[in-house]
Amino acid sequence: MTTTSYRVLVVDDSSLIRRLLLKILQLDPEVVVVGQASDGHEALAVAEQVAPDLVVLDIEMPVMDGIEALEHLKRRYPSLPVIMFSTLTARGATATLDALTKGADDYVTKPSNTGSFAQTAEHVLAELTPRIKALVDRSRTRPMSPVLAPTTPLSSLTAPARQRPPSRTSFRPRVAVVAVSTGGPDALQTLVPLLPSSLPVPVLVTQHMPPLFTGLLADRLDGQAGIRVREGYDGAQPGPGEVWLAPGGFHMLLRADDDGRVVLALDDGPPVQSCKPAANPMFASAVDLFDRQVIGVVLTGMGIDGLDGARRVQQAGGMVICQDEASSVVWGMPGAVHKAGLAEEVLPLEDIATTIGRVASASPARPLTVRTPPARVGP
Repeated sequence: MTTTSYRVLVVDDSSLIRRLLLKILQLDPEVVVVGQASDGHEALAVAEQVAPDLVVLDIEMPVMDGIEALEHLKRRYPSLPVIMFSTLTARGATATLDALTKGADDYVTKPSNTGSFAQTAEHVLAELTPRIKALVDRSRTRPMSPVLAPTTPLSSLTAPARQRPPSRTSFRPRVAVVAVSTGGPDALQTLVPLLPSSLPVPVLVTQHMPPLFTGLLADRLDGQAGIRVREGYDGAQPGPGEVWLAPGGFHMLLRADDDGRVVLALDDGPPVQSCKPAANPMFASAVDLFDRQVIGVVLTGMGIDGLDGARRVQQAGGMVICQDEASSVVWGMPGAVHKAGLAEEVLPLEDIATTIGRVASASPARPLTVRTPPARVGP
């Protein structure tokens, strides 16, 4: 018998979905469905009775929808994690982003109705169960030791770090690359509006999200920030004071044209670290083009995507920043970077935009280009 259990309340107006989730979640002996509800009003009553560790919450329901139920749950139980269980549609994506701004901790898209039970179970166990455990574990624990301050010397890190240049005064980054996952939409809605509109370098962001969601998120961020935000596409040339978001279903890379112009390239290759888009390929492509002139940022998220990319940035002599544990929804991705001794600075979310702006301020504001080899003459 396991010593740790994760008590879950499932809320969905479809009895079929509720039975399906119950059957699938029972496959993990650590996850226990302690209650079910068919609408938000019922969910509030059941939550009071069973005291769940986490709520899996549908959005479109009668009587009281998921958004209204979420607001009530967060007022009554501020630390109770909530995962939205939404459809992969434009309407579902919009509602999910609304929920994330109102306190939802994460979301999982509902599997297609065309899949077999085995395919559905694989999707739920891969996408939902790890989030349940990570969010409940986060709500149960608090940092046991002080978070590293920006002035903490690298020599105090337990993992070995390469010798850094004595000063960052000569550091002229050409691009900032950002990895983010669980808790990311809310984190980006804090970070991006704080970036200065005069930022002389572009910012590339890989947020783990499916198609539809990334485009809507880019549009939403663009309307909130003084800096331009767009979803990436093949051939786009990132410029100063712009944020480009990797589209769902594609890795977003940087590549150089024959004339040295640096553009975005979308890669339809397999998932990396079970993620597509993944941040590691984006980080690596930036280092390949700009060597040490890269700022790598790893924000809140589950898993370790961004770890290999941060290592590439650090080894090239670039700068690595990660979000601190206290301000992260899940400290998996940034925690892995910190524990590997790769982070030059570990900062609260609100300070990261300021640091990017300060570090990049000495860089010239110009389109991304790289030197190209001289044209070959003769045979």
